[in-house]
Amino acid sequence: QVQLVESGGGLVQPGGSLRLSCAGSGRSFSGVFMAWFRQAPGKEREFVSVISWSGGTIWYANSVKGRFTISRDNAKDTVYLQMNDLKPEDTAIYYCAARSGGGMGSLRVRTSTSSYEYWGQGTQVTVSS
Repeated sequence: QVQLVESGGGLVQPGGSLRLSCAGSGRSFSGVFMAWFRQAPGKEREFVSVISWSGGTIWYANSVKGRFTISRDNAKDTVYLQMNDLKPEDTAIYYCAARSGGGMGSLRVRTSTSSYEYWGQGTQVTVSS
């Protein structure tokens, strides 16, 4: 059974930083794209970032570009999201997701929730003073 388990969320002041982790288990994640999405209250789940198996291909949503950094440790089947200069509008539940298929060159594919086969349970990030 495939599991993705997020951790690292919490309450932080505007301008602060957090590092989220997502540990995978239950299958090999070789060749799998790993992504972060987020969902704010009353809004749809939205794409944040995605990273290829090698780490050589990364995409970010425009809203987080320059502030967030995605990375992965394949030896640990873990993906990270370093979030700096956090803003109140970053407040959301952050979800880890995995996709084993291709087509990630398509904006529609990589930003669509339906493209990802596996999901974590989410971790809450609250940015507030």
